[in-house]
Amino acid sequence: MKNTLSVKTPTDREIVLTRVFDAPRRLVWDAMAKPELLKRWLSGPPGWEWSQCDDDLRAGGSFRWAWRGPNGAEMAMTGVYREVAPPERIVRTESFTFGCAPQAGEQLATLVLVEKDGQTLLTLTVLYPSKEARDGAVASGMDRGVAAGYDRLDEILAAQTA
Repeated sequence: MKNTLSVKTPTDREIVLTRVFDAPRRLVWDAMAKPELLKRWLSGPPGWEWSQCDDDLRAGGSFRWAWRGPNGAEMAMTGVYREVAPPERIVRTESFTFGCAPQAGEQLATLVLVEKDGQTLLTLTVLYPSKEARDGAVASGMDRGVAAGYDRLDEILAAQTA
């Protein structure tokens, strides 16, 4: 049975995503932390390509990830790392931009990786500035995009553990 993404909204401002990966935590951490691996699974919607992956993974460091889509459309995610505790936890701010317009303000994302019996439970909690911003993220279909990315990550991890 394939591992699936669980999406919950425990409060008016949060989305909690969980997913089990059949790989040790160190490999999942690397896929979340190393730009060369991020580019392999976090590709955005079909037809989109990475155009920028600047990443300073340390407390106080910033990142800018950008993608270019069909017809030259652009989207980016930027933020600042607040906490980095390899291989178990990343806390960062996130702001999205589509074209030239920022979307929904800044959110706070907390990634936690827990290993048990050779599998890794990923929990990503995203705290939005308002209920409306959270509801907008849910309505955008972000769960389908995250699930597709995690499915690609599964393939990468399977190749590394084979």
